[in-house]
Amino acid sequence: MNRQLIITFGMAALTLAACKKDETQGPSTTGQSFTSALDHSLAESMFDDVLRQSDQAADDNGLRDYMDGCNATITIDTVAMPHTMLIDFGPENCTGTDGHERRGSILVSFTGPYRATGTVITITPQDYYLDDHKLEGSKTVTNLGPGSDGHIKFSISVDGSVTAPDNSWTATHSSERTRTWVAGANTPTPWDDEYLITGTGSGINRHGLAYSATITQPLHIKVGCWQPVSGRVDITPEGLPTRHVDYGNGECDGSFTVTVNGITITVG
Repeated sequence: MNRQLIITFGMAALTLAACKKDETQGPSTTGQSFTSALDHSLAESMFDDVLRQSDQAADDNGLRDYMDGCNATITIDTVAMPHTMLIDFGPENCTGTDGHERRGSILVSFTGPYRATGTVITITPQDYYLDDHKLEGSKTVTNLGPGSDGHIKFSISVDGSVTAPDNSWTATHSSERTRTWVAGANTPTPWDDEYLITGTGSGINRHGLAYSATITQPLHIKVGCWQPVSGRVDITPEGLPTRHVDYGNGECDGSFTVTVNGITITVG
């Protein structure tokens, strides 16, 4: 699977969101809240991490070694079809090699090797928490085979939610994406892998306001960076102006900007 697809946003997004105006005030206000953009980004980052944690599920030669500092218990069934793998972090928080805390388990089902055209991989959190945020729902990855450019493409769909550590809010998240493996597919190391992401999404933010999301410039993912190094996503809350999320011009600098109504903030 996607080897080590890195979390797209830091937890700073939550702190920033708490400081901004509530978008539920509606279009009659200045509409400068960044909550929908940040909730969308937070959900993307967490479901990307679920994929990263389970990306050892399948390879051309079968199951791969699992790489995480938590020493999670892994139960594999390659007899049943689809095959399954359960990654169990246990009931108490465990700090991974990336510094993030996890508990609970992730169930992965897969119909074949990651590189095989037609393989379907379904990832389901089970009473699973990332940095004390509860993740629910599922993520499905389908190998579409090589495109006209020769690069392997994957269809990725997410239908899930993120709940705050204190249960004070839940934000829902859905997306339909295409991921193109543009570099590193022919080498044994994951650290030179690069991907381009396109597609759309939608959700309901922590205040109950619906929004839509569109990648207007492909997101460029480099393994080893905590977020896309370039690309742009437009987030449009219902009845409010579009928020433009910009990841810059290729630098792995840990920051991005959000712009609405001519006002720009920098995260990271």
